[in-house]
Amino acid sequence: PDMYHGWGKTKKYFEGWYFKIVAKNKEATFAAIPGISMQEDGTQHAFIQLLDGKGEKMTYHEFEAKDFKPSTEKFELNLGDNYFSANRLKLQLPEIQCDLQFENLHPWPKMLYAPGIMGWFSFVPFMQCYHGVVSVHHKISGDLTYNGTALNFNGGIGYIEKDWGVSFPKSWVWMQSNHFDYSSPVSLMASVAHIPWLGSHFIGYIVGFLWEGKIYRFATYTGAKMKAKLHEDTVELAFKDRNHLLEIVAHKAPGTDLVSPISGHMTGKVNESMNARIDVRFYKKNKLVFEHTGKNAGLEIAGPVEALMTDKWRR
Repeated sequence: PDMYHGWGKTKKYFEGWYFKIVAKNKEATFAAIPGISMQEDGTQHAFIQLLDGKGEKMTYHEFEAKDFKPSTEKFELNLGDNYFSANRLKLQLPEIQCDLQFENLHPWPKMLYAPGIMGWFSFVPFMQCYHGVVSVHHKISGDLTYNGTALNFNGGIGYIEKDWGVSFPKSWVWMQSNHFDYSSPVSLMASVAHIPWLGSHFIGYIVGFLWEGKIYRFATYTGAKMKAKLHEDTVELAFKDRNHLLEIVAHKAPGTDLVSPISGHMTGKVNESMNARIDVRFYKKNKLVFEHTGKNAGLEIAGPVEALMTDKWRR
C-alpha cells in the first residue's frame, strides 16, 4: 500500500501521501501532502500541500505532472526538488526547507489476506477511495526552516499515511495523535466514513492503536463493533471486539481548509485541525489498562457526518 498505485491511470484519479511532523517541544507542527491529480478530461497536475498546524495556514504548490516521479520498486517519490519516502522528507518550497530523517518506524502489520490497513477490501477493484498507513509512529532528526526561522526537529515525532482512488468519501471523521504522556510510543488513528458499495453504501471504520509495541486493530473487516456520537465541541467514538474496548473523545479545535479530490480533480475542501485533543481509554478483558490524552492531534469532520453516528453498537 505504501507505493504508488497510479501506473496506467490517465483520468479520474488521485493519489497522495500525508506526512505529519511535530517538533519535540510541540511548538511546531506541519503536514506535507504530495500527490497527483488527474481530472475527467485527462488534465493532470502534481502538487504539494503544506499545512501549518500552529499558524492554521495552508499553501498549495502546483507542479507539472511530468515532475511527479515515483519509484517502481518501493515508496519513493521525487517531485521537483522535493523528496518523499518512508525514511526521509526533503522540502524545498518558498516558505519551508528541510531534510528530515525518520527512524524507528512502526508500520501497519501486513498479512497475506490483509496487505494493509483496509484488510481484504484492498483487493476490491471498484472502491471509491483506498487508504494506507506507512508508519503510525517514528522519530525525526534534522532541521527545518519555515519563513526564515530555523527550527530544530531532532527528537520530534512523525506519522505517514496515504490515499488513492477517485474521490474522498461523502462524509467522514478522522483523527490521529502520537503525543501521549507515556513511557513508550503510543499512536492512535481512527476513521469512520460513508463507503459506496454496489449501488448502496455502508459505514466503514478503521482504527489503529499502538500501545506497548503492538498495533491493536478495530475495523469493519475484523468483526469489531462501533458507536459514534457527535456533539457541538466533541466527537465520541467507541470500538470493541471480544477482548478489547477502545473509548475515544476528540475535542475540536480551530483548523484550516485543505484541498481534497472529487473525481480526481482537486476541487473539494476539508477543514483539518492539528491542535485537537483526544482522550483515550483502552480496556483489556474489561480492565482499564490505558487512560491518557493525546495532544497535537489531527481532526477532520467532513460532510453530513450525522449519518455516521449511532447510539447502539453496530458493525
